Amino acid sequence: MKKFIQLMVNGEAHEVAASAQRTLLEVLREDLGLTGAKEACGLGTCGACTVLVNGKATLACLMLAHTAVGKEITTVEGLAKGQELHPLQQAFLDHGSVQCGFCSPGMIMSAKSLLDEKPAATDEEIRAALAGNLCRCTGYVKIVAAVSAVAEKSR
Repeated sequence: MKKFIQLMVNGEAHEVAASAQRTLLEVLREDLGLTGAKEACGLGTCGACTVLVNGKATLACLMLAHTAVGKEITTVEGLAKGQELHPLQQAFLDHGSVQCGFCSPGMIMSAKSLLDEKPAATDEEIRAALAGNLCRCTGYVKIVAAVSAVAEKSR
């Protein structure tokens, strides 16, 4: 049975019909057309579906949509301001951190959660924050370098 719920996503209110079993990831992708967060493992082990919920990195494939009511959800699409990319998004491009791009939105959102809490995070802290995000294309060096470049501005 579907029930209408209201979600606050990227600063905008959205009303969607969702059954009790629908995940936040399904609603974001299928109902709202926000396809940055990816469905990969569906088990919460790869990080491709990472979004921010009340500022904290959250696996959208594991969160039921109805539990997000009353919370602020931010997706990778919500980081840019018009045509101006968020510093993390720009750093990923500048450092060649994006290869196939499948994991990049989740990596960026995990990094944003970290840097919002610890703007001058060390490389060790960055690696720890990204430990739940898997990338099959890179050795993570360029990804850590991109996040570190943004953190460097706060050191």
